[in-house]
Amino acid sequence: MPWEKSFDLDAAVDRATEVFWAKGYEPTSISDLVDGMGINKGSLYNAFGSKKELFKRVFLKYDQDHRHATFARLENIDDPKVAIATLFDSLIEDCAADKDRKGCLLANTALELPNHSDDIKEMVNDAFGEIESFFKRAITKGHKRGTIPQCVKAKDTAKALLSMVVGLRVLSRGIFDAASVKAVKKSALRLISE
Repeated sequence: MPWEKSFDLDAAVDRATEVFWAKGYEPTSISDLVDGMGINKGSLYNAFGSKKELFKRVFLKYDQDHRHATFARLENIDDPKVAIATLFDSLIEDCAADKDRKGCLLANTALELPNHSDDIKEMVNDAFGEIESFFKRAITKGHKRGTIPQCVKAKDTAKALLSMVVGLRVLSRGIFDAASVKAVKKSALRLISE
């Protein structure tokens, strides 16, 4: 008799996201997932195949819901400096709202890259590459409009801004206070104003 799904897959993925986000990939056991998702072990394997495949699905859904949604809004902001400032404002708000200090699943996954397979490493690299590309496009647009000085090198500054985003997300998990997080934004904006 074929296996029949008796639970909502999207809801199960959302619950798995909470488990992976709180614990990280490597420390999360199948028992943690079964408990957190409210399904049995057989259902987990039948629906998702493996812990790795479940994590890939979690990561892609998180990325779609968080990063893609955020950057879609930012791309609609006409002024590139405002778009960059808005990104940092959004990160500051996320950090302030993160009472459990879970951070960002993308940044957390990047910290665990040695424990991941090549396909997950590629997913993380692609996500960071898209963030860097957003910064490059914004800086280039600012060059054309004369709002960002030509001396601000798009490629190098985009890499620096990406590093600041990742650093902010990691350090806001418990090392940086609200004032320190805001100082990162000020430094980021100085990079595009020199």
